Amino acid sequence: MEQNGYIPEAGQEETTRRRFLKWLLGIVAAVNVLIAGIPFLRSLAGPSAKARKNEWLKVASISSLPEGRPVDIRFMSEPEEAFIHTTVLHSVWVVKHSPDEITVFSPICPHLGCYYQWDQQTGRFECPCHASVFAPDGKVLGGPAPRPLDALQTRIDNGNLLIKWERFKPGTPAKIPIA
Repeated sequence: MEQNGYIPEAGQEETTRRRFLKWLLGIVAAVNVLIAGIPFLRSLAGPSAKARKNEWLKVASISSLPEGRPVDIRFMSEPEEAFIHTTVLHSVWVVKHSPDEITVFSPICPHLGCYYQWDQQTGRFECPCHASVFAPDGKVLGGPAPRPLDALQTRIDNGNLLIKWERFKPGTPAKIPIA
């Protein structure tokens, strides 16, 4: 095949075609790796970024809460980890002081991580595991608990109580969030 007086050697046309096919195959392979790699990278970065985001969760309607008496409220959250959605049941103790002042406590004892209960007769929170006792405002009244009950961040939005769910390291005098 002669073009402008140039006659290609017999193997040169074959080499150009092979080079083109290698480039094309490399591009197709790179696109496939990119497409397959995006979910993998998201699973590495996504859940940890979402966990740090710590979104607000709806707990209850403010009007449904009795004033001056602790109430054990259970609510659901749906965390996502590596594209797996799970439903988790949480529990918190809510104390409504007034329509716009509410304290929410983690249900986990700061001593060793047991779940404490409200004793209506004594008017205090009591941990059945190691006899830690707490006042309605969360202060330690007795027992081995190293700090008061862990209060959670709250927000009132359109008549609903929202919280940021967090867990804290038990057995320490400081309130240290568990990542």
